[in-house]
Amino acid sequence: MPELSPRRRMLVLAICCMSLLIVSLDTTALNVGLPSMQRELHASTAGLQWTIDAYTLVLASLLMLAGSTGDRVGRKKVFMTGLVVFSLGSLLCSLAPNLESLIAFRMVQAVGGSMLNPVAMSIITNTFTDPRERARAIGVWGAVVGISMAAGPLVGGLLVESVGWRAIFWVNLPVGLAALLLTLRFVPESRAPKARRPDPVGQVLVIALFGSLTYAIIEAPTASATTVVPFAVVALAALLGLLRYEPRREQPLIDLRFFRSVPFSGATVIAISAFASLGGFLFLSTLYLQNVRGLDALHAGLWMLPMAVPMFLCAPLAGRLVGSRGPRLPLVVAGVAMTASAVLFAAFEAETSNTTLFAGYVLFGIGFGFVNAPITNTAVSGMPRSQAGVAAAIASTSRQLGQTLGVAVVGAVLASGIGSSSYHRSFVTAARPGWWILAVCGVAVLALGALTNGRWARGTAERTAQRLESAEIRQVVGAGDRV
Repeated sequence: MPELSPRRRMLVLAICCMSLLIVSLDTTALNVGLPSMQRELHASTAGLQWTIDAYTLVLASLLMLAGSTGDRVGRKKVFMTGLVVFSLGSLLCSLAPNLESLIAFRMVQAVGGSMLNPVAMSIITNTFTDPRERARAIGVWGAVVGISMAAGPLVGGLLVESVGWRAIFWVNLPVGLAALLLTLRFVPESRAPKARRPDPVGQVLVIALFGSLTYAIIEAPTASATTVVPFAVVALAALLGLLRYEPRREQPLIDLRFFRSVPFSGATVIAISAFASLGGFLFLSTLYLQNVRGLDALHAGLWMLPMAVPMFLCAPLAGRLVGSRGPRLPLVVAGVAMTASAVLFAAFEAETSNTTLFAGYVLFGIGFGFVNAPITNTAVSGMPRSQAGVAAAIASTSRQLGQTLGVAVVGAVLASGIGSSSYHRSFVTAARPGWWILAVCGVAVLALGALTNGRWARGTAERTAQRLESAEIRQVVGAGDRV
């Protein structure tokens, strides 16, 4: 990629952030519309889980393929293709006649979404080469999540109340079109110096692992053991297959050597834990505010502002802290705040009082605002720039996998607890185990943030980067000898 002027670099960052905005806004706005969708489409709790998880599941399954494809054929090409497919999927979702069609069209939307965030992050990584400048850019990237959190519930609530839940998907169309035209004009093409070969076997194993695991978790409360167990067995077999097959590939879909870096491995698990908390938190909060408290979509969106505003304010602060002091401090702050929020709900039934409900939302917003920038920065820093797309895609996959598992596990626990009872009588009691699960996720963020970013951990990252670069040089030399 050619060296760009500071103004052009900021423009590229803004265009990339537009893709993150529509993907994140879609998720947060859709959560507010879940109860309305449930009534119109006659959906069960499991059906609501699938409207969220069908999207995040496909996204998680294809992110690494999209990242490596962008590195191989051109990041700008893949990014623009993603904008087109995502916008088309959004249009189809707005026209869905039933729940099954909506879930299918959400999967189309996710195919496009998989080409956006990891490729955009790779473009940013290769545009901002100075570590401090990159950390600030990633802080801006994280702030966009906060913007979507602030705007999503309000925009979703307004659209649901005034037009209907289908209008949520219309927002993506003008933003997607604007991002497409701006990308065509201002974003330079870039690709890795050495193209990575596709790994179809690895891709199939990843899809089998994520899909079977998610299905087993979501359907466990209502399906029989004979239905669930085979999917759990397939998930285990796919995991073992990945661990055995991928190290034998010269250019694997998932380069397991990345995980020799303790900060990278820590960032991966932190991403899964943090986004599992986000998925579970939004799912429980939306259903409680509308189905138990009886709020309409707009007022439920307003109630989420105490979470969204701190998230928006803390994200750029986290980026600056990562640039000046490293990722440990923001991760520790994030872990403490997210744990405290979940415990407030699990142990003190924060839903039952406006004061504690407000405090719980504020704490979670602070925690999640601090967690995103250090995850991204740790995942891509120290890795060879030629593999930035793959490293960023693994981090993005971890986020989506975490959100998928959060909705699946917390939704399954809630469905088991409620059973045939009404939401009004049993929701708080049924949700308590889910909140404890989210508390465990917060503790994981705290512990791993403190333990995986010290001097010893940074040493493993440096050695991993050296091994990866040496392996790339050997592959280039070997290819030259063969020619």
